[in-house]
Amino acid sequence: MSYFNNNTVLFLNGKFVKASDATASLYNQTMHYGNGVFEGIRSYDTEDGTRIFKAKEHFDRLHYSAKMMHINLPYSSAELEAITYELLRRNNLTDAYIRPLVYLGNNMSLSPTDEVHVVIMAWEWANYLGDQLLRVSLSPYQRPNPKACHVEAKVVGHYTNSILATTEAKQRGFDEALLTDMNGNIAEGPGANFFFEKDGKLVTAPLGNILSGITRATVFELAKELEIPVEERFFTADEVKTADAAFFCGTAAEVAGLKSLDDYTFPFNWEDSVSHLIQLRYRMRVSVNEYHQLHV
Repeated sequence: MSYFNNNTVLFLNGKFVKASDATASLYNQTMHYGNGVFEGIRSYDTEDGTRIFKAKEHFDRLHYSAKMMHINLPYSSAELEAITYELLRRNNLTDAYIRPLVYLGNNMSLSPTDEVHVVIMAWEWANYLGDQLLRVSLSPYQRPNPKACHVEAKVVGHYTNSILATTEAKQRGFDEALLTDMNGNIAEGPGANFFFEKDGKLVTAPLGNILSGITRATVFELAKELEIPVEERFFTADEVKTADAAFFCGTAAEVAGLKSLDDYTFPFNWEDSVSHLIQLRYRMRVSVNEYHQLHV
């Protein structure tokens, strides 16, 4: 797909510039070694205008990721939020996917540099995993060991793992992959957290070996509102293959139902599952102004 055209504007190092005019050095450390951090954020056209969903939480996590990678991010979360609203306005976008990226300057050594660049881009992007139930396969790849890197941070280089897993699954005819952690327990998808449903209860992996997803946290909020119990614990693929239903969740994917894991088809009709209720409530949540909900 085309992410920009001749009129697209992005934010780069304090200025709004044409995307077609933006440049970056070929010697930047992020491109060579993957030391950079980013976020995936969505805005929605709500009854109160364009609203970025959980902007503070996303930009706070961007700061956390930068800190973990020893990168000095020179904008506050509030400043980044204001910049992003202006970016959406300049591009005449309402329902949009937003990509802030913090990348480093020229540095061929294996240590961080004080030269830090900040770019924010936005484009129209439909649900990343589509609207159909997904056929998923257990991946031969594992998520990185948390003692090897900060798996809870959104680091550019970490996503080679996701590319490998997704590519391998699609080469075998599946829609997406499901990865385990280093102990063989189910962790998450390449770009989304994972929940399964059994006897009206949701189960998901605990933090520690997975990304601390903001959509994942929203699912906990919605489940509480709907009085659906949620359990965080370790589990294997064999247990998932006894589940009633399952779904991925993430900013790009939103809430995406699964049809099957390998040769196991989840038996519940999706529309009859509590997982589907979570999907519906999530769509409702992002379509209203949270600030209005909380303060009026």
